[in-house]
Amino acid sequence: MTGKNILLYLLLGIVSLSFLKCTQQSASKGKLYIIGGGKRPDAMVQQIINLSKLKEKGYLVVLPMASEEPDSAAYYATKQFTERGINNALSIIFQKGDTIKQWWVDTLKKASLIYISGGDQKKFMDIVGGTPIHEALIYAYHNGAVIAGTSAGAAVMSKLMITGRQLKFPDDERYGHLVPNNIEVTDGLGLVKNIIVDQHFVKRERLNRLIAVSIENPDYLCAGIDESTALLISGDSATVCGIGQVVLVDASKSKPIPSDSLLGVKGLKIDVLLPGERFKLP
Repeated sequence: MTGKNILLYLLLGIVSLSFLKCTQQSASKGKLYIIGGGKRPDAMVQQIINLSKLKEKGYLVVLPMASEEPDSAAYYATKQFTERGINNALSIIFQKGDTIKQWWVDTLKKASLIYISGGDQKKFMDIVGGTPIHEALIYAYHNGAVIAGTSAGAAVMSKLMITGRQLKFPDDERYGHLVPNNIEVTDGLGLVKNIIVDQHFVKRERLNRLIAVSIENPDYLCAGIDESTALLISGDSATVCGIGQVVLVDASKSKPIPSDSLLGVKGLKIDVLLPGERFKLP
């Protein structure tokens, strides 16, 4: 191969990488509304309606599969919108192993708003993960839909997902330990790839949990969202909505302290953001 050909291949490679980077950065035309659980104040529900333009066009699809009682979850999730004049709503409910109907996939791809209810995020991913429904959610988000989720429906948004389970202390509901390899983290939907979401954060005192996850996953920004609070993600920025706080734990510039039995770190950064605060995604 001549020097000229080598130069040509290098230039083509640079152009291809630049195009790929631009495509990835601008791929998602939609928005994520990640709610930390609890009650949704009227202003938050109205904000979701406005963002998705439900009163002007399109429709809402509720996915309640995280719940132990998906029919009830679908009813109450839909009710918060019908009470505000939104009648163009439906729900899709199925169990693990059920045949995925094509009209479910097509309906999700064209939805203006997709709402994922609370429950058990691991249960949701066991049912939805890797299916055409999962692919349809990604497609809808990249093509302009608003994807909203509360509690478990918030946790599933990220590429890496906190399941809520402790591997070493399964009966400890207070997360009273900062030890390695304890907090279970698995694959989520991957709608947002560079942060890990925790929910009910201040209300249920989950700082220990998120610190542990951050130390063990320093390439991810960890966001703890309190109840009645949400992160609105649009493009490469996130805005705190609602009435509570979002706690950011960032270990990207920290230095771990070696230990076989305890988690230690220097330079861990923690920010507590209030409603209206905005930050760039890493």
